[in-house]
Amino acid sequence: MNTPLPRLRRLTVATMLAAACLSAASPAVADYPERPLRIIVPFAAGGATDVIARTVAQSMSVRLGQPVVVENKAGANGNIGAVMAARSEADGYTLLMATSSHAINATLYHKLDYSLTRDFAGLSNLASVPLLLVVNPSVPAKTPEELAAYAKANGNRVNYASGGTGTASHLAGAQFNSLAGAQMTHVPYKGGSQALNDLMGGQVQIMFANLPEVLSQVQAGRLTPIAVTGTQRHASLPNVPAFSETPYPAMNARSWFGLFAPAATPAPVVEKLSQAITQGVADPAVQEKLKGLGADPVGDGHAAFQQYVNQEVARWSALVKQSGATAD
Repeated sequence: MNTPLPRLRRLTVATMLAAACLSAASPAVADYPERPLRIIVPFAAGGATDVIARTVAQSMSVRLGQPVVVENKAGANGNIGAVMAARSEADGYTLLMATSSHAINATLYHKLDYSLTRDFAGLSNLASVPLLLVVNPSVPAKTPEELAAYAKANGNRVNYASGGTGTASHLAGAQFNSLAGAQMTHVPYKGGSQALNDLMGGQVQIMFANLPEVLSQVQAGRLTPIAVTGTQRHASLPNVPAFSETPYPAMNARSWFGLFAPAATPAPVVEKLSQAITQGVADPAVQEKLKGLGADPVGDGHAAFQQYVNQEVARWSALVKQSGATAD
């Protein structure tokens, strides 16, 4: 005849069995990572996204005890690499380096093979940069108000450049047009470097650019800075006002650079990756490197970053619809 176990003992046995089952069911989580990781950077090598990813990857590698390799898979404004990452195994070994461009793409493209908010889990925002409004020195304007007056007085003869239709630089220009009541003509290029060359050459007069892309040109006097987006002046250009100090405080767009994992990645793996990234970004050497690029280190946790991404997709959606831009 079997004697019933005391209740406390039954609970203890049940707890041990449950823990044993959990441990047996997820050995990969307990031992993660057991092999090298890869970060898919969906843009060409050498750009800001690539440099920031490689900087943080080195620091992550130290903390995870495994190599973290960067692979560049450029094309379709970052969408080709994003699709590859979305379709990869959700085991924490393939990550995506996404940017604010992907938040814009969510509305810019009517048909995408991935969703930034549904198919990915945000791990951490590595860094962000303001957009700097710059003009060719031939433009007789030193402030946003003077530029708005100049643009309105010259009708559609004033051109503003961007790195392509639907980019942050395009949408910021369209927003300034709307706020200032101007009719500047958008001239899209196939990349920021081409747009910058024509801006300095005088073929176009104005550009909203990621601050790191134009910082050296501004410091050399080849471009005139007007204002930086957001609520604060940037440490690298302390004499240039933030848009919050002007009649156009709604100009607050920033470009950001964050790491993501496929959405089905186990929560403990997401947590471990997020911690490795945030600790890596907090490293003084990494901070110095990012600031040297003109970027502002962030290094937030996955919960805060995921909320931020959701807000960014919604915010850029409104600007895309307002501009009428589409990539389809």
